[in-house]
Amino acid sequence: MHIDSLLAQGGNGKDAGTGAVSFPIYQSATFRHPALGESTGFDYSRSGNPTRQVLEELIAKLEGGRRGLAFSSGLAAITAVISLFGPGDHLILCEDLYGGTYRLLEQVFRPWGLTADYVNTSDPEQVNAAVTSRTKAIFIETPTNPTMKITDLREIRRICDDGGLLLIVDNTFISPYLQRPIECGADIVIHSGTKYLGGHNDVVAGLAVAAREDLGDKLAFYQNASGAVLGPFDSWLLVRGMKTLGLRLDRAQENASAIARWLASHPAVDQVYYIGLDNHPGREVHFQQASGPGGMISFTLHDAGKVPEVLSRIQLISFAESLGGVESLLTFPARQTHGDIPEDIRRRCGVTDCLLRLSVGIENVHDLIDDLAQALA
Repeated sequence: MHIDSLLAQGGNGKDAGTGAVSFPIYQSATFRHPALGESTGFDYSRSGNPTRQVLEELIAKLEGGRRGLAFSSGLAAITAVISLFGPGDHLILCEDLYGGTYRLLEQVFRPWGLTADYVNTSDPEQVNAAVTSRTKAIFIETPTNPTMKITDLREIRRICDDGGLLLIVDNTFISPYLQRPIECGADIVIHSGTKYLGGHNDVVAGLAVAAREDLGDKLAFYQNASGAVLGPFDSWLLVRGMKTLGLRLDRAQENASAIARWLASHPAVDQVYYIGLDNHPGREVHFQQASGPGGMISFTLHDAGKVPEVLSRIQLISFAESLGGVESLLTFPARQTHGDIPEDIRRRCGVTDCLLRLSVGIENVHDLIDDLAQALA
């Protein structure tokens, strides 16, 4: 079945008792046992909830994995994945990644004895050179947040095979509608469900999908033990949002392609990062492992002093964090999403005081361009 059909049918037919097309919200903390030693399959909602289970089964099917887990946020999902490792273990991560992931590793897990190196994963030689006898996994985003660097997943898989390493991919920026990393060799895929999957800026959620049963069982243990689970209503919101993922992303990347070309010709703009542009580095690799460029654009201005002016003048587009919703959002990564990354690392990765990140929504593209034009004038 095609992925857009899987999305539209999410949850349908799962409630056999009533035939509900929209799976119900089981807003219950606990479940009654038929008798001593017997269970309906649900005991306590931290350990399992019917609404959350439908979501977890859906994301596993979309990503082509064996087991899906739903968490209270994207960082909660990442925390569960990193909890697979222990003191003395070493991870390799892409240097241009979400600031919250960097903060979690450096300020929470490093004091516990976990170590990490950040490299340009679009260069397999750099990745290979960073592998040590203690390396346990490679954690990447492709495209990266926010400068859209592309990593060849199959090349990284080969490095992982040589060293017996896990390959972990954060697929938030592009979603399973356009890219399914497990098909390219990923062991674990992570999502901030808040973004494209939810799609309406009304739910905070995280998802993890394991390609193997043993990894899925370990993640399920951490999910239950730590308790950072997604509630029933939020699970239902996420399933509802995912039904229109294909439609939303089709429109968003159509808009983004037009806006990226317009920005590339604007005199106030220095550089545009968008995979749909012919000159984007790694574009050929991206389209070998993904079916579309997505709806995210980053761009730099010639004058950093103009950034506050642009942020204050946009009207249709909102100056806000997050991405992937139906509404277009403009973010200043150096101060917002990547503020916890040291300045020297940010600058090396291209996250400068001139960089803005645009999450393109589904509004009329002419209205979006008009808003950018008056803000940049």
